Parts: sequence; C-alpha cells; structure tokens
Amino acid sequence: MQGAVEFVYQTSFSLSDEPLYVRWLTACAKKFKATSVDIAIAFMNDESLHKLNVKHLDHDTLTDIITFDDSIGKDVVANIAISIERVFANAETFSQTNEEELCRVMAHGLLHCLGYNDKNEIDKHNMEAAENICMKLFHVEHKTNNHVS
Repeated sequence: MQGAVEFVYQTSFSLSDEPLYVRWLTACAKKFKATSVDIAIAFMNDESLHKLNVKHLDHDTLTDIITFDDSIGKDVVANIAISIERVFANAETFSQTNEEELCRVMAHGLLHCLGYNDKNEIDKHNMEAAENICMKLFHVEHKTNNHVS
C-alpha cells in the first residue's frame, strides 16, 4: 500500500514505537479496502483541540478527535487532531488503558476517512463494530508491549 502516516507532537506525549502504529494503521486501512494512506496525526492538549473545534466546526465543546478528511474514494488523505488529555481522561472513564483508548480514537479518525460516521445510532453501531475490528488487528497482529506511557 502506498502512502505515509506521520505523527506530530504538540505536547510532551509521544508514542514509544511509531513504526508499530504506522503498521497497524496501514493494516486497518488495508482491511477496509483503502488503496493508499497519507495521514498526519497531531497530538495536542484540550485547549488546542477546543480552538480547532470552535474554528472549524463551530462546536464549543471539548472533544477527543477531529478528522479533516480530504480522501478521494479509497485514497485516504487526512489530518487528524487528537487531544491526548481527553483520550487519557476517557480511558479512565471507560476503564480502558491509555493505549487501548488511543488506538480506538486513531482508528475512529481513520474510519471517518473510509466512509464511517457516528451521527445516529445505526452509524455509531457500525463505527464501533469497525473500531473493534481495528482493535483486534492491533492486539492480534501488532501488540508486543505497552507502547503508550
């Protein structure tokens, strides 16, 4: 599969094994029939993501992720912004590890680029099912250690 996955850090957080996450996200994209992947994932704090949420979506709320999707068909092109603060807070709320919640959120952003939505209950159910497939790929094919601190 052609393309690239790039990580941008705007906080002190960083992935300890970027190649692992690149392989996993690429495997997820492939599983859902993407032909190429060109995404940048920026990790930031709540305040920075909130500003983007207000500016671009006119939503005055905290969120864990915003996906700026420029995909064409199955060629995935996107900038994804993730609040690492929100992800870790949600991990605690949902009794997940930080790594599990972060993977779910990254998969969520990728899946938006592949036509999945979460605007109604049916869409949410389909999105969650697709996220679970991606999570299984991470745990079965790629997980060797805990890579999020």
